[in-house]
Amino acid sequence: MRFVISIMIWVAGAIITASAFLASLIIKIIPLPIANREKLVHAQCFWWSDTLVALNPFWKISVEGLDTIDRRQTYVIVANHQSLADIIVLYQTRMYFKWVAKQELLKLPFIGGLLWVNNHVILSRGNYSSIKTVYKQAAGWLRAGVSMLFFPEGTRSGTDEMNGFQNGAFKLAIKEKKPVLPVFIGGTRDAIPKGGWVFKTKVSGRVVILPSIDTSAYGPADYAGLRDLVRERLQAVAG
Repeated sequence: MRFVISIMIWVAGAIITASAFLASLIIKIIPLPIANREKLVHAQCFWWSDTLVALNPFWKISVEGLDTIDRRQTYVIVANHQSLADIIVLYQTRMYFKWVAKQELLKLPFIGGLLWVNNHVILSRGNYSSIKTVYKQAAGWLRAGVSMLFFPEGTRSGTDEMNGFQNGAFKLAIKEKKPVLPVFIGGTRDAIPKGGWVFKTKVSGRVVILPSIDTSAYGPADYAGLRDLVRERLQAVAG
């Protein structure tokens, strides 16, 4: 039974993802005046996320702290990283953001298309010039009033203990004087099967939006303190 259900989930997921990509592409290229075109393209990922979460009987996702988000504010969003499912559940926040994605994800059918059509920032790991380009693009989006999402662990944590945080997101937040919005993700580690494709485990995932941290009083040399403060707050929610 799990075998059959898993096939149905993957097939339905592929169809939904392809539909979200096509809807996004049409909105992006249609030669008509559309108000807030970029936001409308981004919003296609909201129903994409809703549908993927709803159709999977192995997933149960809760979102806490939505009232802490100031929808008029531009944030540097910082989230811990457990799974490829993390970006799916982050769209449950209904925030408008660009995120830093690994170049390898462009190769995934339709997922890569969604990354491209939404103008997300692409990182080629191990390439120093790519890192510089990423932060230049991220700064540009922040200055344009678009929040940026980072996974500062750099790679997914294999345990409940978070990996060390890289410095870039915090240096950027201080430089651009944007508040940091910590977002905790829990329970998604087993949301997508590892080393196979059959769903075996029921997952209760959590997304917790913490109060933002004002960076206006931080100087360039204070990035490590900001980094450690954000990590401590996220780890405290993890327990």
